[in-house]
Amino acid sequence: MLREGSQMQKKRGMVYLVGAGPGDPELITVRGLKCIARAEVLVYDRLASPGLLHHAPSRCELVYAGKGPGAHTLKQAEINAILLARAREGRIVTRLKGGDPFLFGRGGEEAEYLAEHGIPFEVVPGVTSALAVPAAAGIPVTHRAYTSSLAIITGHGDPRKHGMDGVAWDKLSTGAGTLVLLMGRANLAEITQKIMENGRSPRTPAALISRGTMPQQCTLCAPLGEIAAQAEQAVLPPPAILVIGEVVKLRQKLAWLEQKPLFGCRVVVTRPREQAAALADAIAELGGEPLVIPLITIAPPVDTAPLDRVIREISSYDWVIFTSVNGVKYFWERLRCLGRDIRGLKGARLCAIGPATCAALEGKGLRVDIVPSAYRAEGLLERLKDEIKPGEHVLLPRAAAARPLLPRALASLGARVTHVEAYRTLPGKGDVSLLRSLLRERDVQVITFTSPSTVRQCLVLLGSEAGELLQGVTLASIGPITTAAARSLGLEVDVEADEYTIDGLVKALLKWASDRTVCS
Repeated sequence: MLREGSQMQKKRGMVYLVGAGPGDPELITVRGLKCIARAEVLVYDRLASPGLLHHAPSRCELVYAGKGPGAHTLKQAEINAILLARAREGRIVTRLKGGDPFLFGRGGEEAEYLAEHGIPFEVVPGVTSALAVPAAAGIPVTHRAYTSSLAIITGHGDPRKHGMDGVAWDKLSTGAGTLVLLMGRANLAEITQKIMENGRSPRTPAALISRGTMPQQCTLCAPLGEIAAQAEQAVLPPPAILVIGEVVKLRQKLAWLEQKPLFGCRVVVTRPREQAAALADAIAELGGEPLVIPLITIAPPVDTAPLDRVIREISSYDWVIFTSVNGVKYFWERLRCLGRDIRGLKGARLCAIGPATCAALEGKGLRVDIVPSAYRAEGLLERLKDEIKPGEHVLLPRAAAARPLLPRALASLGARVTHVEAYRTLPGKGDVSLLRSLLRERDVQVITFTSPSTVRQCLVLLGSEAGELLQGVTLASIGPITTAAARSLGLEVDVEADEYTIDGLVKALLKWASDRTVCS
C-alpha cells in the first residue's frame, strides 16, 4: 500500500504554497528556500523578490502570475488551472507568494482548489509584511507602554461599502491599539476618513511605508487626519503599508534600516554566480540590495591536453604563477583527474596575485612564496625582477584571453615562460531582460565590474541601448585594469577600488556612499 501511495503521489505531483516574505529576499524561511530549490515549476507573484528566482534549478519552468493595481497577468482561475495541470503531470510545483500565503494572499483559495481536485499540497508560512515592514521602519506594532492589541486589515476594496470586504470599521477603528492596513495606497483618503468617522482621533500618529524591508524603503509619518493629503505630494510607490497608532512615535528612536550606509541602493553583481556570494553578502549587510546577474561564466578549456601536458611535466618548472582563483580551481581539477597531488609541486616556487588567490592555494595545503603588494601583473613583475634567474622555467596557468604583459615581461627577465589555458570566460546566464527592465525604470543605482570581461559582456548584452540605459548609473570597478577596459569602451567609471579585491571594492562603495542622500 505504501508503495502504491508513493507512486500515486509522484504521478499527481506536489504543490508547495510558499510565503516569499515581505520583499527582502533574505527574509524567506529556510523551508521556503528548499521548496524553491526543488521546484520543477515555479509560479511566482509580483511581490516575490527576483533574487529568489535564482535559487530555482536551471531547468525549472518559471511562470509569472503577478497582479498589480488594475493589471493582472493571470486571473486567479488561470493560476489555479496552472497549478492543477502541472501537478497532474507529476511535477513539483512551488507557488511563491509575497508575504504569507494565507494572509490576504488568496492562498487559502488555492489550497482549497487543490484539495477539491485531490492534489497533495503543503503550506509554507512566510514572514508577513504586516509585521516585518513596520519593524523595518522602526515601528513595533505592539509595545507594553503603548498597546497590546493589533488589527491587520486589507485596504484593497471599496471603502464606501460597509465593512469593505468584511471589515467592520465601527468596531475596529478604536477596537485595537494598532491598525495595520495592507494594499491601501489607492484608497488611502477613503480609508483614513472611514477610520476617523468611526472614532479614531485625527491626531493619531500614522505612517505610510513604501517598499518596506527593501533598500528603496520610504516612510512618511503624519497625523491620521493629514497623511492622505501629504501622501499625494510624496513619491511613495506601491506596495505600501499604513500603520496607525501611538507606536508610530517610536520610529524616531528605533529607525535602523535607513541608517545603513548602502540603504537606498540596488547594486548589480555581475560576477559568475558561484563567485558572487561574498560581494552580494557584503552589500546586503550594508543595507543595499544585491542583484546577482552573472554576465560571465567560467568553464574549463575545450581542449585540456595542453594543461594536462604541463601538469605531467610539472617537476620541470622552477616557478608556477597563479593570477586568479579560477586558475587555481581549474588547475587543481586537472591535477586530480590525472591522479596527481601537491607532491608534484614540491620543487617549484609559488606566486599568487592577490590574497584570494593566495588563500585558494593555501586551502590546498600549499605555501605561497610571493604575493605582490599590488594585486596585478605590474606589481608581480616588480616583486619578481630580483627573484627570477635567467633560464628558469615559469608556468602561467590562466585565462585564454589574459593580457600578454606578464609573459612578455617575464621573458625579458630571461625566464623561459610557458603560459597555458586553464579556463575560459564565457557569456553568463544572468537575467538580462530583468536588468534591462530595471535600468529603463531607473531602478538600479550601481553596477559592479570585477574584470574586463564583465564590462565587455555588459555592453554586448545591452547592445545599442547601453549608453541610454547606463545613464545615471554609478559604475564601480575592482581596479585599474577593469577601469581601463571600461574607458576604452566609452564608459566612465565612478568608483574604483584602491585595493584590487572584493573587500577593496566594498570599501570603495562605502566611501562613495558616505556622500549620498536618502529619503527618510
